[in-house]
Amino acid sequence: MRKLPALITALLVSFQFTFAQQSPSEFLGYPLGSNFTRHSKVVDYFEHVAENSPLVTFHNYGETYEGRPLTYAVISSEENLANLEEIRQAHLENTGINQGSAGSPSKKGIVWLSYNVHGNEASSTEAAMQTIYELVTQKQDWLKDLVVIMDPAVNPDGRDRYVNWYKQVKATPNNTSPMAIEHNEPWPGGRPNHYLFDLNRDWAWATQVETQQRLKVYNQWLPHIHVDFHEQGKNSPYYFAPAAEPLHEVITPFQREFQKEIGLNHAKYFDKEGWLYFTKERFDLLYPSYGDTYPTYMGAIGMTYEQAGHTGLSVETDHGYLLTLTDRVAHHHTTGLSTVEIAAQNVDRLNSEFSKFYINEEKNATNYVLTGKKDQLDLLKELLDKHEITYAAARAGKVKGYDALEKKNRSIETSEESLVISTAQPKGKMVKVLMEPAAKLSDSLTYDITAWSLPFAYGLDVISTGSSVPTTTTAEANKSVNQPAPQAAAYLLEWNSMKDARFLSALLDAGVMVRFTETALETSGKKFSPGSLVITKGDNRSLENFDTILTNLANDHNRNLTAATTGFSTSGPDFGSSQVKVINSPRIGVLRGEGISSLNYGEIWYFFEQELNYPVTSIDTEYFDHVDLSKLEVLVLPIGNYSKLFDEKGLARLTDWVKGGGKVIAIGSAMKTFAGKEGFDLKLKEEEKDTVNKPNLIPYAQREREEIKDLITGSIIETQMDNSHPVAFGYDDTYLSLKLSDESYSLLNDGFNVGYLQDSPKIVSGFVGVKAKDKINNSLSFGVEPMGTGSFVYLVDNPLFRAFWQNGKLLFVNAIFFENNSEITNYTNSLR
Repeated sequence: MRKLPALITALLVSFQFTFAQQSPSEFLGYPLGSNFTRHSKVVDYFEHVAENSPLVTFHNYGETYEGRPLTYAVISSEENLANLEEIRQAHLENTGINQGSAGSPSKKGIVWLSYNVHGNEASSTEAAMQTIYELVTQKQDWLKDLVVIMDPAVNPDGRDRYVNWYKQVKATPNNTSPMAIEHNEPWPGGRPNHYLFDLNRDWAWATQVETQQRLKVYNQWLPHIHVDFHEQGKNSPYYFAPAAEPLHEVITPFQREFQKEIGLNHAKYFDKEGWLYFTKERFDLLYPSYGDTYPTYMGAIGMTYEQAGHTGLSVETDHGYLLTLTDRVAHHHTTGLSTVEIAAQNVDRLNSEFSKFYINEEKNATNYVLTGKKDQLDLLKELLDKHEITYAAARAGKVKGYDALEKKNRSIETSEESLVISTAQPKGKMVKVLMEPAAKLSDSLTYDITAWSLPFAYGLDVISTGSSVPTTTTAEANKSVNQPAPQAAAYLLEWNSMKDARFLSALLDAGVMVRFTETALETSGKKFSPGSLVITKGDNRSLENFDTILTNLANDHNRNLTAATTGFSTSGPDFGSSQVKVINSPRIGVLRGEGISSLNYGEIWYFFEQELNYPVTSIDTEYFDHVDLSKLEVLVLPIGNYSKLFDEKGLARLTDWVKGGGKVIAIGSAMKTFAGKEGFDLKLKEEEKDTVNKPNLIPYAQREREEIKDLITGSIIETQMDNSHPVAFGYDDTYLSLKLSDESYSLLNDGFNVGYLQDSPKIVSGFVGVKAKDKINNSLSFGVEPMGTGSFVYLVDNPLFRAFWQNGKLLFVNAIFFENNSEITNYTNSLR
């Protein structure tokens, strides 16, 4: 009899909870799918759910560049939430990352659902609100053995850019015609984040603040399943797993099979509703920096779900029906719940297979041994730390292993600065993915780049070996302790890395006059390569406390200066030589707007503001014709189409400015603006055509594969460098370049071929079609064409691509500060 009141009390509590918990439509004041919800209101709703449900906690994990909160909800049973830390620790013990005494594998499944990584793929965040509501009001049974983590908006800045624009232009009632403004976003669109980076390609490189902060939480949980919700073209059916080939070889049979099981579960619900879908096409699992591949290489069942969209509230499709936001929300909501459901049914399998993924035994290990410039090694360590991948310092000596670049065994000299990164660690499979020289391609039709090896991206020498490598504890990095040397004639610094470039930027900002040497010199018992910085007392005699300012800045940037007692060099030019040139503070403009790649513009914008810390003026193409070019010394042209901007009149205006001392840095397709034009040495390298017309007898089903013979899909190619040229200072005579297309230019006849591909260049890794390979023979990679007292700098390969190709960034800095650095007024103090 005493059980009855308890039952009544439980029912009453349940009723009160359900009554207090508002649905998204009730909370927002409009039916879900009838409007787009601003990010702040989405956060408000998740906070409402957490405040009114004992099954939810809601957390901030960071902030975007524009100051919006980054958030996640944890959803589980009351009992699980009360013991959440113990569950998390036991889960990490199951991987071997945490060493503990749990004694048995975790019995809880961890599911992570990520929404709206692309801001204008806005239906998923709306679906997230409905999904969390149903989980806590109708699907509580699934939560007994699950912890569900939901990130409702991975990219709040991009989402609000899209939603705010849509609300401004939407017709009332909304216009369903595809030609209506509300279905056609202006440049740059809502897809990227503040710096116009695609966050779905940043997981592994972690260049953006959103990614960096998310990874801290992700690595605390390492979910069994991770889903990234997306949108594709308005005419496409829904896409869900299993993924298309190529799948990376580290992906386990269980991961492949369970993707299929999840897909079959989704299909059950879609078939019931008559919703169309497709699987096993288009979206592969190779490039490691996606929201599906990165979790996969961390042991999860990583998946992309793609809903037709990129439109407003409703739009006419080419198939004759209306695609509505309500439909889009329903589809994403269905797959989200279906994912949680099948996870709840397979908790033990998920835990068991997850544990196996993290067993990477010593006997099967590959040890990667890396040597090179300390700054580059330190940068790599910073990235590995973000992913919580372990590494060690090598002991001084020799290590023998395989050199994939030279395709032979050889020995490498190691010091305590050398790195050893082993696959014999819990995250060993991710180590293999990131470090291996070339990923195996089971299919050459891929969705993204096919080469990314970190040793090559960081410009490091690497060998691999299956033998053990003697290691020692990595020592704390020594901080530079430079002391003022008032009797010194100058201070010198070798030019090697972006850390040197940031130091140079800080010097110019502080009003310090800096020179660089165009030829090698020796002073104070030390040799300095071309490009080394020379900071003389004579140049800075009017700067009060010069020695203290300089040495404090050097210590802040951890740079070790050499104090030279005399300007008379032991060998090479003296400090007053014309070969030791002043580095001026150029006023730099970069074009943005219609016709320009928003991604490349964003890479440049981010580079100046976040990496170089040097001011840049962004100029829109809409008003560029009215800009006074005499107020600039450098103009950067990102990848884009400039045919309208630089017509005959516009090109004449630009070349007149260059002839008068200006400098243009043109990246990728921006070079087409000048190729073949009168007065220019630059020419496109055309593919040789067969003079005999032949019928195309390639079968229809093989046409797509035939077309890839013309493609280069992000491949690493050995490039010859003229490192006596200022643009190549700090580099060896070869450079591994990430080539992103088959765009090819002939070698310059009158200019400088700073970087170029020889006949049959070495393809280090990645896919290059047979026709594309022929086309890039004897072609330009980086060049300089003087014109009057100015110059055009040509960067065929984008050295700032996604901000992860660390070894290319110095090329861009050299182009800014060293190439044709004419005697201009120093604008440091007035502009900075």
